[in-house]
Amino acid sequence: MKAMFKTRLPLLLLMLAASACEPLVTTFEDGGEVLYYEASSPTIFDFPPDSLKVVTWNIKYGANGLDFWFDCWGERVLMTEEEVTENLDRIVAYIDVMDPDILLLNEIEISSRRSAYVDQVQYLLDHATSLNYGVYSSLWKSQFIPSDGIGRMDMGNAILSKYKLSDGKRIALALREDQDALTQYFYLRRNIVTAQVEVGTSAELYAVVVHTAAFSVGESTTKLDHINSFKDEIDRLDDAGALVIAGGDLNTIPPNAQKKGGPGDEFDGNACTDEEFQADDYTEEVNWLRALYRDYAPAIDTLTYAANESDFFTHTTKSDIPFTRKLDYLFTNIDTVWVDGYVHKEEMGYGRTRLSDHAAVSATVSVEGR
Repeated sequence: MKAMFKTRLPLLLLMLAASACEPLVTTFEDGGEVLYYEASSPTIFDFPPDSLKVVTWNIKYGANGLDFWFDCWGERVLMTEEEVTENLDRIVAYIDVMDPDILLLNEIEISSRRSAYVDQVQYLLDHATSLNYGVYSSLWKSQFIPSDGIGRMDMGNAILSKYKLSDGKRIALALREDQDALTQYFYLRRNIVTAQVEVGTSAELYAVVVHTAAFSVGESTTKLDHINSFKDEIDRLDDAGALVIAGGDLNTIPPNAQKKGGPGDEFDGNACTDEEFQADDYTEEVNWLRALYRDYAPAIDTLTYAANESDFFTHTTKSDIPFTRKLDYLFTNIDTVWVDGYVHKEEMGYGRTRLSDHAAVSATVSVEGR
């Protein structure tokens, strides 16, 4: 993502003065709201289930394979409503193929100019055949982003489910400490979203989704702080006796990764020339996820990953190059652990028809008798 907030300062100052009673940016100083959703025609499922299929997917705000200015490859900033709904219909079709019981989503929008103000959470619930309920919380909410025609923005994380969701919470994550005050004011306010999934297990079952910082500049520890906060929340629920299913886009690679997306590893990144918004190349040893792998069961364990790393890559920096690194994960504390852990890499397509710059990750966990 480009350094998009450093232009048009005079206009920005005028707008700040004009909106003194209503801030341009929602800063979530009170923790922030969680919005609840329900499909227009909910489907009734067997209850309680013996197992749950879980998917985590960063859907790139329904842009599919369009090369956006945010990615530093293209010039597009806005989509038409027709483009958004066509793209979402393709996402819906593949959600129906995967048929998840719980879907953890990153980069989904509900009232953003760049996605034609389509409420994507409601759209997915109303069009996907198997999903009934959702919770959503913003991580980037502004009346106006003063750069390149972006305008109104409301993007966040969501949990969708076949089963009712309750006790939704938004947990704020640290801001980037390497940014100046003006850039930070208009920048993302990342979060963890949690909700209880009412599936009738003897212990409460919680879903947890996160989208951690994408950049670590210089001595910045923001991304590591976000990963640690994510684990702290799983620990808190685990200590309380809850069953936990957690995942999302963690923006870092597995602790045993040999292919790190650097030179020679087919990673064609760092298209952004601004140093604040360059993708990490992980040429140094990265162990930020080691504690998560140690204390909780990953959908794809380190031995399976090491056997053929490229099978499990989940992210690409451009629509017309292959997936080049693993950034998306599922973890659980359920002691029966996952089965059928799978990265839907080939199914995402290629070029402008690619469903997202991230591949969906799915796995199934048994909850029978719990």
